Amino acid sequence: AGTVSGAPKVRAMQIVSELEAHRRGSYAGAIGYVLPGGIMDTCIAIRTLVLQDGIARLQAGAGIVADSDPAAEHHECLAKLAALEAAIDLAEEEFCSW
Repeated sequence: AGTVSGAPKVRAMQIVSELEAHRRGSYAGAIGYVLPGGIMDTCIAIRTLVLQDGIARLQAGAGIVADSDPAAEHHECLAKLAALEAAIDLAEEEFCSW
């Protein structure tokens, strides 16, 4: 989504590709569903946890604007990731302890 990558879109994605060590996958993409009768709902995946082959990849970001404080935005990202880590911990306690 352009709202997550920046503008102008093409150059922003080039920069993202140069700076980020991993491809985004579903992060920052559209997630949704369509029901019979044309009912549809979508959202942008701004926090993701993908589990593959026993490895969890967590992704989160922040909305950067002209007057953003980099330290505050970094702290916000860490807080979002902590929530995803807590979800993993709860799942392990519930399903892996027996």
